[in-house]
Amino acid sequence: MSGFVEKPEPVQVPGLIHLHTGKVRDLYRNDAGQLVMVASDRTSAFDWVLPSEIPDKGRILTQLSLWWFDRLADLVPSHVISTEVPDGAPADWAGRTLICRNLEMLPVECVARGYLTGSGLEEYVQHRTVCGIALPEGLVDGSELPAPIFTPALKAEVGEHDENVPYEEVARRVGAETATQLRQTTLAVYGRARDIARDRGIILADTKFEFGFAADPAERSDEQQLVIGDEVLTPDSSRFWPADEWEPGRTQRSFDKQFIRDWLAGPESGWDRHSEEPPPPLPDDIIARSRAKYVEAYERLTGQTWA
Repeated sequence: MSGFVEKPEPVQVPGLIHLHTGKVRDLYRNDAGQLVMVASDRTSAFDWVLPSEIPDKGRILTQLSLWWFDRLADLVPSHVISTEVPDGAPADWAGRTLICRNLEMLPVECVARGYLTGSGLEEYVQHRTVCGIALPEGLVDGSELPAPIFTPALKAEVGEHDENVPYEEVARRVGAETATQLRQTTLAVYGRARDIARDRGIILADTKFEFGFAADPAERSDEQQLVIGDEVLTPDSSRFWPADEWEPGRTQRSFDKQFIRDWLAGPESGWDRHSEEPPPPLPDDIIARSRAKYVEAYERLTGQTWA
């Protein structure tokens, strides 16, 4: 069992219908039929949404996603319509709210990997493959791959693991033409983002995207164009490593919540992640260090100071 330690009650706003509470985001629909996505300060680990929040996290994720959407617009359009806060919404929604196009989301987590680590490393150690893609001998944790690879996963419900699948399974689920679009677009976006991050002294080891098609028939054409949704290229969906500290063969320092996982899995937390007991609250210093990671990633990538 996993999921929310305690699922929050959604904020009620006049004119908005609450649709869904996810690990990080709350989703609403407005009177115009548009989606209103609000990024909270919630954080998750080991398939649990933790009882502790990370201050400013939702705003950082939102502002960083917007920065990336601008730099990817010639490759793939985003779902963002505006950042206007709906009338009657709490003041806290400022900077963390997106008004978005209504999309028919595809049931695929589109993962691009340029380096070997995480679940990809686990499969490689056993089979010398990642999602069925054969890789050369001699790779270790943190190795750069000969070329970036598309390693999709099927989306899971909150509290469940996404399932890595071969490309052929994606083609079976969404059709060969759409699967080709997903692979090509994922690798093109990864390549652009990798180069931008590299110029800022950051390695983009891997990342995941979510895509959909316009839900409104009036917005469709004979050749449907993918639209990128959710968030993009943040520390929640990507592994960012400092380029000057990269050293294959060991765990890399990263701009993400790995040290939250390390604390939860270590003796100080007193928690057995294999039990059915929910995880404990995070100590103040772990919360502060986590916030600092998000801020550092934002500042290094954008070149802007986080206020």
